[in-house]
Formats: sequence, C-alpha cells, structure tokens
Amino acid sequence: MSHIQNWKITSKFRWAAFLTVLVIVSLSGTLLFADLLWRLPYNNGKWLLLVIFSLLFVHLSFGFVQACFGMLALLKKDDSLLITELDEVFADRQLSGRTALLFPIYNEDPAEVTANIAITYKALQRKGILDHYDFFLLSDSNQVNNWIEEETAWLKIVRDLDARGKIFYRKRRANLNQKSGNIADFLRRWGKLYDFFVCYDADSLMTADTLFRITRIMENTPELGILQTMPRLYNGKTLFARIQQFGNRIHGLIGGAGLNYWQQGEGNYWGHNAIIRTQDFIDNCSLPELPGKRPLGGRVMSHDFVEAALMRKAGLQVWLAYDLEGSYEEMPPSIPDFAIRDQRWCQGNLQHLWLVLFGRIALTNRLHMLNGVMAYLSGPLWLLFLVLATLIFYSWENSGLTMFPLPPLMPFAFESTAQQGLAVFLLTFTLILIPKLFPLMWLARNPKQLSAFGGYGKVVASLVIELVMFTLIAPSIMLFHCSFVVSILLGRRVAWNKQRRSSGGIGWKEAFSAQGGHLLIGILWGILAWYMAPPIFWWMTPVLLGWVLATPLTVLTSKASLGRWFAQHGLLTTPEENCPVEEIAELRAYLDEQRHKLYPIPELEADYGLIHVAIDPFVNSLHQLFLRERGKQAAERDEDLTEIRERLLVEGAEAVSDEEKFRLLYDISSVDTLHEELWARPLNSLAPWWQLAMKRYNHESIFRIVNVHQDSRERQAYKKH
Repeated sequence: MSHIQNWKITSKFRWAAFLTVLVIVSLSGTLLFADLLWRLPYNNGKWLLLVIFSLLFVHLSFGFVQACFGMLALLKKDDSLLITELDEVFADRQLSGRTALLFPIYNEDPAEVTANIAITYKALQRKGILDHYDFFLLSDSNQVNNWIEEETAWLKIVRDLDARGKIFYRKRRANLNQKSGNIADFLRRWGKLYDFFVCYDADSLMTADTLFRITRIMENTPELGILQTMPRLYNGKTLFARIQQFGNRIHGLIGGAGLNYWQQGEGNYWGHNAIIRTQDFIDNCSLPELPGKRPLGGRVMSHDFVEAALMRKAGLQVWLAYDLEGSYEEMPPSIPDFAIRDQRWCQGNLQHLWLVLFGRIALTNRLHMLNGVMAYLSGPLWLLFLVLATLIFYSWENSGLTMFPLPPLMPFAFESTAQQGLAVFLLTFTLILIPKLFPLMWLARNPKQLSAFGGYGKVVASLVIELVMFTLIAPSIMLFHCSFVVSILLGRRVAWNKQRRSSGGIGWKEAFSAQGGHLLIGILWGILAWYMAPPIFWWMTPVLLGWVLATPLTVLTSKASLGRWFAQHGLLTTPEENCPVEEIAELRAYLDEQRHKLYPIPELEADYGLIHVAIDPFVNSLHQLFLRERGKQAAERDEDLTEIRERLLVEGAEAVSDEEKFRLLYDISSVDTLHEELWARPLNSLAPWWQLAMKRYNHESIFRIVNVHQDSRERQAYKKH
C-alpha cells in the first residue's frame, strides 16, 4: 500500500478520534461551569455568560487537544503523512519541470529583498539545480522612491550574479487586489511557462535543499495541489520579536504535528513559503466576490485560506510539511506593529464567515476558517465575559441577600461552590499550561535538538520568560482585537500600509498613543473591582496588570539592545541562531558587507527617486526600459503632462502631487523630455530645489553614508544636523 493511500484510510479514524477527545474536554469544562451557574442565585446575565464561556472554552480545548495529538504523533513516530519520509521515496529522482519563485513586495527595502534573492540564487547554483528556477520581483509599491530603488536594485543583482534571463522585475501600474492581484497578474502573463510556483513574503527565506525537496515531491505527486511548509521565525532582534521567535520555534513542531494529525491531505495555505501547481491554481482558484459591501463584503482580503478551499474543492490535496526544516520568515518587531498586521488579518478572517456559513467547501476548510475567525472574536468574547462577570458579582454583592447554593446536578461536581469555581479555573489553566510543557518532554528525547536550543536550563528559563511575557501581553492584544472587530463591524476599511520590519525602538509617545487607553481601562477597572470586592480584584489581577503595564512593556520589548542582552545570556535563543544553516549564515554575512547604506541628504530625501530618474542618464535609461511605448495620445493628455512637467521644473517637487509624479514617471515620453530639459536649461531658470540637486549631482553625492546598524534616533539626529 502506498504512502498516499495510507493517509486516506487513516484520516477518517483520526477525525473521529480528534473530535471525540475535543468533545469530551470541551463538555467537561462547559458542564462544570454550567452546573456552577445553575447553583448560584438567578441573574439575567448568567446564561449569556455560559454561552460566552462555552465558545471560549471550546476554542481553548481545540488548541489543547491539537497539541496533545501532536505530542502523541511525535512520540509514537506514527504520522501517515510525514513529508520527510515521503521525500525518501523519491530520493533517486531528479527535477524535470520549471518553477517560478515569486517575491511580491509593497514599499519594502529593495536591498533586503534582493539580498534574499541573491542568497537563494547562489544556493541553488551550488546545488546544481538553478536551471529549474526563475525569480520574479513583483512590485506593488506606491512610493516613487521605492519604485526607482527597486529598478536599480534589480539591475545590480542581475549584474552581480550574471543572472540575465533568470531574475525578472515587474511593476504593476494599479495594485488591484493587492498581493493576490499581484500573483494573479503574474499568472496571466507568465503562468503557462511554469509547472509550479513558490510564493514568498518580502522577508521569506528558504534553503536550496528545501526548495529542491518540495519541488521533487510536487513533480512526483500529481494529486497534490499545494505543499505548504511551516516557516520558522528568525532574525528577531527586539525582545518582542525574540519572544515570538522562541515560542514559534519550540512549540511549532508539536503544533504542526497536531494540525497535521487531523487535517492530513486537507490542509491549509498560509499565503507564502508554499509550492503550488500552477495550471490547477489558474483553473480553480479564482477568488469569489463576497456579498455586501466592504469591509465584510466585496473582494476577499485573506485569499490564502480560500485558495486552499478551492484547491480541495477541485479534488486536489493540500499538505503541510511541518517536519521539513529550511523555511523561514521574520516577524513584527514590536507590539504595535504586531497589532497593525493583525488588523488586516482580522478583516480577512471575519470575511470568511460568509464561506463558513454558505460556501460550498469541505468541512475541514470550514474548520480552518472558523478557527481563524475565533482567533479574533475570542478577544471581544473574553472582554464581554469579564464585563458580565464583574456586573453579576457587583449586583449580587449589593443585593443584601444571603447566598444559599443549590446542590450540584453533575455527579463530578463539588459540594462547595468555591471549590467548583476553583476547579473551573484550574481546568482552564491546565489547558493553557500543559502544552507549554510538551516541548520539555520532546527535547528530553532529542538531545541534538536540546543542544541546539542551548541546553535544558536555558530552555526552562526561556519557557518561563515566554509564559510570563505572554500572560502580560495577551490582555493588550485582546483590547486591540476588540477595537479591530468593532471598527470592522462599523464599516471602516483596513488600510494596506507598508509593514515596519525593523525597529529602532518604540518611544513613549508612540506607545501611549497606541496603548494609553489600555492603561486607563486597567486603572479604572482595578479601582472599581477593589471598591466592589477585593476577591474580584485579585481574580482579575493578571489582566489588570497587563493593561496597566501595557505602555512600558511596549517600550521595553521594542528595544533591540534588550533582545541582544537575552541572546548574550543564552535566553530565548533558537537553533537558527546557535546552529544556523548555510543560507542564514551567508545572508547575515552578505548584509553585514552592506552595513553602510546610502541615505539622501534631508533636503532631497522625500523625492530622491524622482531626482535620479530626472538627472542621472543611466537611471533614466533604465527606467525607460520598464515602460511601455504608448500609441498616439489625446492632445489634452499631452498638454496636461506638459503642464505638470513645467510646474515641476520651475516650482520644484513640492508643487507636484504624488499622483502627478506617478503619471509623469509612467509616461516614457515625459521621462525622456524631463531629463533633456533639465540638462538643457540654464541652472538659474530651475527651481532652487533642482539647483541644489544638480549641484549635488555634479560635485558630490546626493547621499550621505550612514551605518545601517544605527537606530532611527541616531539617523534623526543626523538629519537635524
């Protein structure tokens, strides 16, 4: 019997086993809490409290049961869809197809993205499989400076690697449908040339060995539509990033094994670090238009879950290669940056409710989407639970009545309501804590992995730090999610902004702006709870403490210096730091060589991309190569562009809007004419801004060299100077 057939037979049994245990665990806590509420005096709100508790407890139980089955699968080494084992079946086969490696970017640092491309290119070249891969840098950037930097960075990497015809650059004029639209644009233009494509994020990195193995599996498994790797977080510098990085790495294998246990060939797609069968994706994964208006209706924002469901609907499988190393991504450097990213994901996941309720998709995909929805609804539900519990307790304390609890209904309940309440609390805490201890059991049986984490003592200390920090940060994340959900339900759209991938630290002003409300809520709620009854104050202490400390926690955890201190003492470290793979070590060395970066002088910084296109003949010619020749244009359009160009030359960049700059730079004739007129006119006839730019270009660099390791405050000081 083949490896592929085996999972089909076992998947039904696993589904039944997983759901049975989930129901038992969920019912035990829910019934115990329901019995407690029944025994207490009547209150109009307590049954709503039960509904909220049930939803939260089922969601918590799901994560607990998944971790338990993941640990069991690893200990028994009994996983019918283990990618590393399947890879051994095809070990003697070579690649025959073509794969496109896609790097969609949106106002990212081109130097860092092209560094990832360069390292991957050289690694594939060393492995002897470069001929099977092409690279595509797909830009949706809407900042002129980024646009021009991307073009020059593309040319530099092509020349440095002698990679003509292997690395391509494409800039979309209109970033319709954002990342999913960017990928769709590539597929319409070049998709038929490639058997598979791998979608990256701007901060993604995959080893050549991993790319080779997932490509070989796809080539030899025609029923497989998507093979999703499980990215490990790496390159975290701030304390917050290091906490995420350590948690992801040490819990990831067990979580991935548990997820794979019940989903098997009906997995999910996370939007990056996955290989996809191109033609089947084109044929089956056109995104539906959701009913109603945005933000909950209209186009699908979180496209990846939906594309996995559509691939499964077409009869193809989606696998998770959780056991395959060599797939990496970075993480937000601070709590506010984490929240900003979560806000986009929140809207996308809430949209999935349409498909959960009405979509013609598989049950497993509904469960994936529902779990994603609950990841964001659990915040408002948790807050509502705390509000109701506080109000119910307050109303009873002020009733002046004596409590006479009814006898328990459940045979496993306690005679004392206080003991039963404690039992509910301990059961909930157990579901949170036990999965945190599983990594210690796993590492005890794998000395090599334990050594890669720095030893048992360091791992235990790091787990304690992670648990404490997670407990303190979670209440703030809950309030962020509440504000996101309310904002979306009120019809406010989420903006698609550039992600901040590195941080010189969050200042107190920015922290108070983002989380000052959390501090106020914590103080007022704490005073109210203490006034009502000290017991409820102590019961809420972990949550109140998280709110009160929100601002200093954000400031401290955003510091790279604090992250370095923990790393130097062997805390919150991962195998990617202690024993880095070749590509990571090479990337660090490559970026270190580029440690001095050119920054524009302050007077020209806002439009240095425009300056280079207009002044530098080399950049001007390069930019024109990416533009299309247009047919005869309407006289009104020519006159309009001429007027914009003249205003730009005479009055300077501030006199021209961003939209007008883009219109000029997209028009090949305007780009050419602007360059000619700038050099042909007398210098004193140009705007003072252009005079400064021309003098700088003729006599010294428009840029100043600044060490990239300097933080943003040092750079701001330089700019003021």
